[in-house]
Amino acid sequence: MSGSGGKIIIKSTGMKAADFRRIALSLEGVEEYSHAGFPAFRVGGRKFASLASQPDGYGNLMLTPEQQAAFVKDAPEIFLPIPGGFGRMGHTHIRLAAASKDVLEGALRTTWKLRMDLNAKTSRKVTKGGK
Repeated sequence: MSGSGGKIIIKSTGMKAADFRRIALSLEGVEEYSHAGFPAFRVGGRKFASLASQPDGYGNLMLTPEQQAAFVKDAPEIFLPIPGGFGRMGHTHIRLAAASKDVLEGALRTTWKLRMDLNAKTSRKVTKGGK
């Protein structure tokens, strides 16, 4: 924070892992667990996000490849595909320091909703099959 001509200017420092965790856990039905020694977040027993890349300044989102392409196109300074096969499946880094609260909330809500929708489809298949 610095003064400029009598005005207070607040400089945004972006988001941190604690913000990612707080926002993820604020979504309905989300629980945190350890995945490969890093915090991960699931709903209905299925992972939708993690902080596995936290040491590099990223959060990880499990998007569809189409969602990933849209996020990267709209904000390449914030979103990038995770390298390799997981990235080709839609797994996406979010640069925490570059993300605003609104962007991080929107991204986590998108991946949470995707997981909820996939969980509902899986539940119906199991129920219809009588298993």
